[in-house]
Amino acid sequence: MIEEVLSRENMLSALARVEANKGSHGVDGMSVKDLRRHLVQNWQTIRESIKKGTYEPSPVRRVEIPKRSGGTCLLGIPTVTDRLIQQAITQVLTPVFDPMFSEHSYGFRPQRRGHDAVRKARTFMQEGYRIMVDIDLEKFFDRVHHDRLMARLSKEITDKTLLKLIRKYLQSGVMVEGLVKPTLEGAPQGGPLSPLPSNIVLDELDKELEKRNLRFVRYADDCNIYVKTWKAGQRVKESVTRFIEKKLKLKVNQTKSAVDRPWKRKFLGFTFSWDKAYPKVKISKSSLQRVKARFKEITSRKSPTPIEERIKKLNQYLTGWCGYYALVDTPGIFKELDEWTRRRLRMCMWKQWKRSQTKVKRLIALGVSRSKAHEWGNTRKKYWRIACSPILHTTMNKQYWLNHGLRSLMDRYKHLRNMT
Repeated sequence: MIEEVLSRENMLSALARVEANKGSHGVDGMSVKDLRRHLVQNWQTIRESIKKGTYEPSPVRRVEIPKRSGGTCLLGIPTVTDRLIQQAITQVLTPVFDPMFSEHSYGFRPQRRGHDAVRKARTFMQEGYRIMVDIDLEKFFDRVHHDRLMARLSKEITDKTLLKLIRKYLQSGVMVEGLVKPTLEGAPQGGPLSPLPSNIVLDELDKELEKRNLRFVRYADDCNIYVKTWKAGQRVKESVTRFIEKKLKLKVNQTKSAVDRPWKRKFLGFTFSWDKAYPKVKISKSSLQRVKARFKEITSRKSPTPIEERIKKLNQYLTGWCGYYALVDTPGIFKELDEWTRRRLRMCMWKQWKRSQTKVKRLIALGVSRSKAHEWGNTRKKYWRIACSPILHTTMNKQYWLNHGLRSLMDRYKHLRNMT
């Protein structure tokens, strides 16, 4: 199997994927754009050391990123060379393990995405399973038991060289402030190889839930189980927690885990309405707060950023954001966000004009009568109030901002929904 990993076709495919994903440098400081030149000079040596079992992966670079729910998430960024090798391994192992995984597992799998998990959850609600057992695994990627994982891998992989290489990646260590700390457990997030081991470990949980004939959806370490009664929910939560902690040697976060109604919880950034016949998919409150915080950051009037640059940043952010949340059944939120964004841009524009004479001149250029232009140009009203005044609301309307390049969330939402 190691020959399949190191084959020219597989390595070229892995190289294309790593280059497309870009990403930050590892501990050696090498960027993705320098990878090809490095391989031309050193690939034969690297390849031979992998085949002989003497290749030693570099430690990962520790990076802390803020979590949506608060706190930080620890990422381990491998060197670009290690990312290439990990991607090559993943491409060979995925066809072997993926067919064995549960139909209820949706994270990091070919032809599956978070939207599929959300739709499946809604199906369970329509069938009458309207109590949700939300299981949150505490620091899952930091607690993966290496021996259990390797034992599971060895059932399908007979190539000892490949198994040895995978264990080396699990135990390659983490560099923190210039010092390398060993990794005796866990599968550091950040490398192409980490999602597959996580699915292999949690496949045991999936099989246990299937054996119990439970309705559930799992996306990576987010697992929701749907039952019909509160009593069943409490019983399932307690028994599944025991299985996870005793059998899988993982830890359930009791603070974040709960038995509740689906519309009172969030799943992958979404939530649901309480309708029985057809529960609507909605954007969760925390997701909405997060996007508004980002909008405020881009359209802060304290920043001297030109309006063209603000629009460019908004478009870059909104394109991906809307593409993900186009699943929702409540289009009104996109209209509201459009109006709110335009108001924030009008506020920035008003601040940018500064002097009263400039404001009067600009308003006249927008078609406002001289008397009204002088009246509003010399007003003492605050920026946010002016941004929603009839004088700016009618002149700097939707069409005005479309002409300046601002993309409409509502228009994009309609386009994406028509495509599906």
